[in-house]
Amino acid sequence: MDWQPDEQGLQQVLQLLKDSQSPNTATQRIVQDKLKQLNQFPDFNNYLIFVLTRLKSEDEPTRSLSGLILKNNVKAHYQSFPPPVADFIKQECLNNIGDASSLIRATIGILITTIASKGELQMWPELLPQLCNLLNSEDYNTCEGAFGALQKICEDSSELLDSDALNRPLNIMIPKFLQFFKHCSPKIRSHAIACVNQFIMDRAQALMDNIDTFIEHLFALAVDDDPEVRKNVCRALVMLLEVRIDRLIPHMHSIIQYMLQRTQDHDENVALEACEFWLTLAEQPICKEVLASHLVQLIPILVNGMKYSEIDIILLKGDVEEDEAVPDSEQDIKPRFHKSRTVTLPHEAERPDGSEDAEDDDDDDALSDWNLRKCSAAALDVLANVFREELLPHLLPLLKGLLFHPEWVVKESGILVLGAIAEGCMQGMVPYLPELIPHLIQCLSDKKALVRSIACWTLSRYAHWVVSQPPDMHLKPLMTELLKRILDGNKRVQEAACSAFATLEEEACTELVPYLSYILDTLVFAFGKYQHKNLLILYDAIGTLADSVGHHLNQPEYIQKLMPPLIQKWNELKDEDKDLFPLLECLSSVATALQSGFLPYCEPVYQRCVTLVQKTLAQAMMYTQHPEQYEAPDKDFMIVALDLLSGLAEGLGGHVEQLVARSNIMTLLFQCMQDSMPEVRQSSFALLGDLTKACFIHVKPCIAEFMPILGTNLNPEFISVCNNATWAIGEICMQMGAEMQPYVQMVLNNLVEIINRPNTPKTLLENTGRLTSPSAIPAITIGRLGYVCPQEVAPMLQQFIRPWCTSLRNIRDNEEKDSAFRGICMMIGVNPGGVVQDFIFFCDAVASWVSPKDDLRDMFYKILHGFKDQVGEENWQQFSEQFPPLLKERLAAFYGV
Repeated sequence: MDWQPDEQGLQQVLQLLKDSQSPNTATQRIVQDKLKQLNQFPDFNNYLIFVLTRLKSEDEPTRSLSGLILKNNVKAHYQSFPPPVADFIKQECLNNIGDASSLIRATIGILITTIASKGELQMWPELLPQLCNLLNSEDYNTCEGAFGALQKICEDSSELLDSDALNRPLNIMIPKFLQFFKHCSPKIRSHAIACVNQFIMDRAQALMDNIDTFIEHLFALAVDDDPEVRKNVCRALVMLLEVRIDRLIPHMHSIIQYMLQRTQDHDENVALEACEFWLTLAEQPICKEVLASHLVQLIPILVNGMKYSEIDIILLKGDVEEDEAVPDSEQDIKPRFHKSRTVTLPHEAERPDGSEDAEDDDDDDALSDWNLRKCSAAALDVLANVFREELLPHLLPLLKGLLFHPEWVVKESGILVLGAIAEGCMQGMVPYLPELIPHLIQCLSDKKALVRSIACWTLSRYAHWVVSQPPDMHLKPLMTELLKRILDGNKRVQEAACSAFATLEEEACTELVPYLSYILDTLVFAFGKYQHKNLLILYDAIGTLADSVGHHLNQPEYIQKLMPPLIQKWNELKDEDKDLFPLLECLSSVATALQSGFLPYCEPVYQRCVTLVQKTLAQAMMYTQHPEQYEAPDKDFMIVALDLLSGLAEGLGGHVEQLVARSNIMTLLFQCMQDSMPEVRQSSFALLGDLTKACFIHVKPCIAEFMPILGTNLNPEFISVCNNATWAIGEICMQMGAEMQPYVQMVLNNLVEIINRPNTPKTLLENTGRLTSPSAIPAITIGRLGYVCPQEVAPMLQQFIRPWCTSLRNIRDNEEKDSAFRGICMMIGVNPGGVVQDFIFFCDAVASWVSPKDDLRDMFYKILHGFKDQVGEENWQQFSEQFPPLLKERLAAFYGV
């Protein structure tokens, strides 16, 4: 006799389900408490499944809700269900998967996959065979319900299904699913494709064995009437392009033709799936070859997809021109992630090498869900990077019509097109920019807010070119108009203008100095005007300005304008408010730029940072000891505080000494350097290096404790932690001098190993967007170790001289490079044999100096001439024959060899 509910208990559960649909929060609270009580009774879950599967007299939403509450219980404590309860639930699910209501079928499907993902696929051996069996049912509801459940299981447990743990059920399931591609019901066809699609990316063996049948069946469904089926076909082809392009190449021409049609599908979801095809194809080496002849069709389709749809405009409140007085709702504000401080070196290459995130969040953030417009723009961007100038003949004729179009939606899409191709087609666009940039600057004052905001973004994509022209030509008018837009009445425009202005600041750097007063007036005025979300972007624009103009900001009139509003915000924010992150980052840049100008503000800022670090460490300690009582702290508070302390130490230099003396920062730093979170260690080592430079008197007593920790962090797995620790060691060398001797062996072997690693990943310099050679920091530190302890380091010269030379030849002349080269010269003095085999590399590194100090130039002169005298004139001639012409010239001109 199977389980039967008690009538009174059933009524109680039904009442609870009715109450839980009430919008009243007080009622909701009572419901939650009642649920807690009822969960004490093991058979409460029987009542829930009973309502879902058997109580057909109740309305569907109530029955479905009963199933969803049961699903949450399964998630939370399925392990403690008594076996009879678990068995009853499983049996009821399988018996009722064909319920007449699609909502109930879907709910049972969710319940089944939740039980399965609790490790029950192994413990419920009859589940998959029964579901697969039910697919054969003549009854549509049973077949559809079983497929719905299977699709959810394939989504949640795809790896397990392709493993030996279950005897590889896919070998049976995949051929079974493929049979249903031809089913008469579109819903079933759609389920079947969706099930198989789950296994493409993992290259499941069972699918690879049937790959040709799968592709054949997909082609047969290409012209299906049902949009959901077409969407799944497109999705399958996009994934196959990534993992089995070899099987698609023979059919590539027809697939491209098909995708061109689908990208224009009247169902936007299908069009979006199809549009992903172009993004994926652009990453394939064969892209250029297979797509070149189709560009003439593809480009107009992508451009057309870049217009806002009517629904976008409604969602974006595109007709609302002024909303600056409307406060932001909390969900408008994306969580921010702080990037920990990375120590970097100036580098020769003036151009950022890696492009910023391809679509750089173009403009419509509020539609942060991916849509056809964004996907089309991203596709055009990547294709512009593949085809470069070859794209323009297909685009330019269209652009003219778009950019000057009377309808704002069309004009707006033209401006987006121009921004999307900026990176890939820059060379080819240069001849048109003198005419286009003034037109775009004019669009900044268009009457439609969405046109003004996209114009900000597109202009920022051409900022590099604008800055390369005489300032009065475009920079001044662009800056003037962008500053007006920063004070626009529309929040979206404010945001776009602020971001664009930050990009312009990075490109223009000190070109902005003559306009600082005007810029600061605008940014400070915006403080009083902005709502929450845009304030966070404003901090970034101010921080970037400080990074870009540096010490030029240190003028009393500028400080008077800038500091009061920043400090006012600083005082308003509580210690647990996450808005502190961007404000602390901003202040860190400002303190570094203002140098001594920041002195009047430094004490409260310093104290608060120390407090933030202390609070976070204390909270972490309590959490470690009593995880059930305390929450884990958000360590970002500590990371941002450490980074601002670095900014203060760097900006104030020796003036920070008294603040350090009156605080326990060194003790806190000792804990932070051993934190389990890499970003905390990364910021700690940056601060250690900055304090070493600013007030070594407080660092020196801790060296014996700190050095072993630095040594263990020389692990290139965590490249940024490793770089910062390496840099700090180099700074400590310069202060310790010969007293560094006991610590050399602790770090030297690791440093030599790091510098010899094949192509260590390039570290992207966050502050300038320029690439530095990652081995430059280890090279400088090895050089500095050799400078203070040449006897200890020189014997290893032969093991690092070649990578040492190659990694420092690209670094601009500066103090760090100077000390490192003095070190290498002293080591060559101790062990000249160590450099003989790689002498050409040393010559090349010496030639990379533009203007070494006189005594360093003398050291180079002595080594070069010493080597030449040693080998004799004739051998030297032979040796220098290998030099590239430029190297020969430079050495002859500077050193007479």
